[in-house]
Amino acid sequence: MTTESASTMTATDTQSFDSDTINQIAAQPASAADPGALNPRGGGSPTGGTTARSAGHVIVDSLVAHGVERTYVVPGESFLDVLDGLHDSKIDTVVCRHEGGAAYMAEADGKMNQRPGVAMVTRGPGAANAHVGLHTAWQDSTPMLLFVGLIPFAHRDREAFQEFDIKAWFDTGAKRVMVLDHAERASEIVAEAMFAAMSGRPGPVVVGLPEDIIRQQVDPVLHPRIPVAAGGMSTTDAEALAGALALSTKPLFVTGGNDWTQEAAGLLTGWLEKHHIPAAAEWRTQGTVSFDSPSYVGPIGYGRPRPTYDLLQETDLLVFVGTVPGDVITDGFVCRQDWNKQNFLVTIDPSLRGRSGPVSRQIVAKPDAFVRDLLGIDLAVKDEWKAWTARMRAEQTSFAALPPAEPAAGPARMDTLMANLVPRLPEDAIVTFGAGEHTNWAHRYFPTRRYASMISARNGSMGYSIPSAIAASLASPQRRVVTIAGDGEFLMNGQELATAAQYGATPLIIVMDNQEYGTIRTHQERHYPSRISGTQLKNPDFGLMARAFGGFGITVTRDGDVPDALDAAFQAIDREGRFALIHLIVEQRVKAY
Repeated sequence: MTTESASTMTATDTQSFDSDTINQIAAQPASAADPGALNPRGGGSPTGGTTARSAGHVIVDSLVAHGVERTYVVPGESFLDVLDGLHDSKIDTVVCRHEGGAAYMAEADGKMNQRPGVAMVTRGPGAANAHVGLHTAWQDSTPMLLFVGLIPFAHRDREAFQEFDIKAWFDTGAKRVMVLDHAERASEIVAEAMFAAMSGRPGPVVVGLPEDIIRQQVDPVLHPRIPVAAGGMSTTDAEALAGALALSTKPLFVTGGNDWTQEAAGLLTGWLEKHHIPAAAEWRTQGTVSFDSPSYVGPIGYGRPRPTYDLLQETDLLVFVGTVPGDVITDGFVCRQDWNKQNFLVTIDPSLRGRSGPVSRQIVAKPDAFVRDLLGIDLAVKDEWKAWTARMRAEQTSFAALPPAEPAAGPARMDTLMANLVPRLPEDAIVTFGAGEHTNWAHRYFPTRRYASMISARNGSMGYSIPSAIAASLASPQRRVVTIAGDGEFLMNGQELATAAQYGATPLIIVMDNQEYGTIRTHQERHYPSRISGTQLKNPDFGLMARAFGGFGITVTRDGDVPDALDAAFQAIDREGRFALIHLIVEQRVKAY
């Protein structure tokens, strides 16, 4: 490994756009109506042309130039000029039914793409509702932009209608909070926000848009993309890692985060398989190393199977890539805390935010840059590596083996549903989910075979399943999207089924209805046995609800009806182009593991 080869990995082209794109946007002809103040969408040129454009329209043009394909919106009068700019743009405007749903969709979009997801909401109550998606993006390190319409500049600090302090609200949960107080900086602020969301450890950025400022006329010149550094292994980093691997008998890689590409995921998988080295997945990020890979040994996080918990203590060399050993992985800062342990942390964040336990060496690199440099390390394979990997792979294979597909007599069961669902899934299927014990069926059985095939909320946020499934279906309409929702979390954003119907999203939605907040009930039984309080639910007919929204819906109470329900649901998706929902009423206290 040479210093020269490492130095070529200093920036990523994930948001690149050329001058032709800028020229085409900026040189759009003026409207045949009034090209003046009442018609902000005038023509112009990239060199400071003759006709100005409104700042709101320049914001939209800049988003287009940065590769944004869709934005998730709950409209408000505070950003009408941006909505007007979206009218004739290449960006799909997805109108959502709640700001929390819009923010979740943008966050999920950021997980699936090499650019931030974008949401737009209005001031005050709208911004408050969107905060849940922002917190998800912060804890999950997801690139995301939240545009918030604000009161007019002249009304500030006068307790105007829906006024709030955007920096005070969001400053501790976003990488940056920016306010467009000067219209001529509209394109610059978009470029800065994109850069901030993607650089270092990715995360959310909030941009405030005063309604009077975005109507002002500005030069239509667009700010160029700001390159994002990707880091990479230095010669000494590579030597240190190679030396640690050579001395190790039980090495383990742990992959995580949202800063990968499928190319890097495939290259890492090939390198691990070549060297017979195992890899586990950070909680709710399965798929970076394929579910079918002989090197994949399972998930690590809440509700993990016991073997992968033991792995953290037993391994003599732990290499985290794209993530750090935090609260969830270390079981509340308990596991892997001995500073004599060997931990190599590969992350572009020099602050190691969220880290717990020992640090033998930090390699400052994004996953793609690290993996490309890792390919230069070629070591003799040890018999101990083969035995160690084979043992843990056997544990994972046994853990993920499907239950019998033949239905049993009695109530519907998630085991039967998964046993009949998984064999029907294509290689590139996506699963999404929010929070709750229902998610463990996906952790255990869903075949995640590529990067970004499991989209979830690692901050434990409920209500994420439906919005994330809609975003996944719109972003990848050619892929099979499945979401597994609990009855408790489904109703937190179930109204977004209207959004799915409006824009043609076609996920398969499984609602596991056990009439309770199951995770909280489990904690309750552990700490306050036989004293059930505040966890029981009475639910509507979710199948009927799905039909009311324009999709296919069926309610299943008997296990024997599960296969036919899946047949009917897939027929509705594939032949009718509708989303499908299976409302599965199951017994309480039945768990995936």
